Amino acid sequence: MTATPLLVASGLVRRFPGPGRGTVAVDDVDIAIAAGERVGLVGESGSGKSTLGRLLLRLDAADAGTVVFDGDDLTRKSGRALLPFRRAAQVVFQDPATALNPRMSVEELVAEGLIIHGLHSADRGARVRALLGEVGLDDSVRQRRPHELSGGQKQRVGIARALAVEPRFLLLDEPVSALDVSVQAQIVNLLAELSRSRGLTILFVAHDLHVVRHLCDRVLVMYRGRIVEEGPTEAMFATPQHPYTQALLAAVPVADPARRLLAVPVGPGNSDEPAVGGCRFRHRCPEALPACDVDVPALVTIGTPGRRVACHARR
Repeated sequence: MTATPLLVASGLVRRFPGPGRGTVAVDDVDIAIAAGERVGLVGESGSGKSTLGRLLLRLDAADAGTVVFDGDDLTRKSGRALLPFRRAAQVVFQDPATALNPRMSVEELVAEGLIIHGLHSADRGARVRALLGEVGLDDSVRQRRPHELSGGQKQRVGIARALAVEPRFLLLDEPVSALDVSVQAQIVNLLAELSRSRGLTILFVAHDLHVVRHLCDRVLVMYRGRIVEEGPTEAMFATPQHPYTQALLAAVPVADPARRLLAVPVGPGNSDEPAVGGCRFRHRCPEALPACDVDVPALVTIGTPGRRVACHARR
């Protein structure tokens, strides 16, 4: 990545209460996302993806680390001091049914951000209609409540609501996982078109690697609170380096038997495995070395610029 980063996070840590050190959901994570870039964040459930997203948006406070947006350090800001960032960075949540206030009409939902930020006061109704049209909804839905909409329509409303304040950065937190398969492709294509037409910077949190490959320029792989691999999308899919990344890709269904990857033999996950000391994947890894029990592998560049992996077996 050569462009100037729009969003930079350094040393992010988030712990939740529990025995010992508690649960370390995000552990010393560094991320830099360039303006206009579309980045995928992947990993199995419990890897810390959504928690990391909340830290980046300052919806949750980090225990350590910094978040800088467009050169502005947000780490110690709160309340009204974050208002400009709240407009610049928006989120589309996983489940549209719970993300929308059931007592508000579609028009009220989409207009809410405009009212909060004092935008388009003279032509608010026209602005709402234009936003609904941009996400593929006609004027007939304006006075409906969320329970009167299909899942795909609800998510389109959520997207229109996020776009209303003209953000620069969009966090998409599993935005299609709650939708029917037939609707997922429509929403993904819509997001791809909107990102191009609006020049949006996107962080796409997902389980579905097919969607990530279609939408994203670069991929970050997260395992138990740490980034274990990152690189350009096509390079990552063609030559995954970390054993965990290889296992994720091997588990993706492929229609053509001739193109199926060989299964990667990894052990089952265990939430009771120690969270500190050595590589967190070592208990499941088929390539574990003695060093993996002692030293936490650093995320270092391998091969071409932009490819980084945290694995002792790849040194």
